[in-house]
Amino acid sequence: MFDKLIEKIKAEPKTMVFTEGTDARILEAASRLLAEGLMKVILIGEPGAVKKAAADGGFDIAKAEIIDPLGYAGMDEMVETMVQLRKGKMTAEECKAALSKGNYFGTMLVKMGKADCLLGGATYSTADTIRPALQLVKTKPGAHLVSSAFILTREGGDPNLQKIAMGDCAVNLEYKDDLDADGNVKLSGAQKLAEVAVELEKCARLFGIDSKVAVLSFSTNGSGKGTTVATSREAVKLAKEMNPEMLIDGEMQFDAAVAPEVGQRKFPGSQVAGYANTFVFPNIEAGNIGYKIAQRLGGYDAYGPILLGLNAPINDLSRGCNAEEVYKMAIITAAQ
Repeated sequence: MFDKLIEKIKAEPKTMVFTEGTDARILEAASRLLAEGLMKVILIGEPGAVKKAAADGGFDIAKAEIIDPLGYAGMDEMVETMVQLRKGKMTAEECKAALSKGNYFGTMLVKMGKADCLLGGATYSTADTIRPALQLVKTKPGAHLVSSAFILTREGGDPNLQKIAMGDCAVNLEYKDDLDADGNVKLSGAQKLAEVAVELEKCARLFGIDSKVAVLSFSTNGSGKGTTVATSREAVKLAKEMNPEMLIDGEMQFDAAVAPEVGQRKFPGSQVAGYANTFVFPNIEAGNIGYKIAQRLGGYDAYGPILLGLNAPINDLSRGCNAEEVYKMAIITAAQ
């Protein structure tokens, strides 16, 4: 999987900004990316501190660009741009204070075209990575929300399940209707879940997965009622309208999604039931629990969360990540 992604990014090299330039894990991954010629690298931080941290770890970052927000020559232009983007929600002083931090500063470098993509979260929370992205880069045309994907891989077992996608496992707590001041539905929970399904399918294809999408539930094909069942069922219909080419079915239980003998009995005639490899969860609790069970008990390597729906490739690291994970997430982000 990574060989193909590397071929892609070598053909069209990108500039990656890392928001935590003094972190040893970031520096180790950056030195490897630079040595392999995979991308240009910008490290955010005070140059002396970044160079000392690299020297202490024995990492060669000579080819990296190091930018200190506090000494950045283009700060006035950046502040002015951010004030316009925030449309009166933040003053110039508030914008300048935000831009002194690596997460906002790095995101603005992407917004202003000085970098192509961003990877953060080694020390920042997920919210601290997503918030600047939503405020500055914003969602792409037609998207109403940001969601996330995990790509999971393992050797052996069912060939159809050696590489799978799961979402949303990290961003959206649940899928409720958005109402206007008069109580009318502006954006339904089913529309949101459908959008997650469509974006997840696109992401899966980026990683070479021939997607068959199952919208998961405790019910299969109308066998149960209540909670999220109706939302999941309606989301399948809406997703098919959004992308008639995609193979998607649901709602269905996990065994019906992956076991042909169960899926075809419970959901006869479905092209997905029993053969799914891309899984949409009804809420974040199910998604987060599900991918971690697959990782810890199923022996899968999990890559993510990969953020979907943004106007530029921006991704979040786990604060418990290691340098290998940073390296691979950088490749994934550049490939997006």
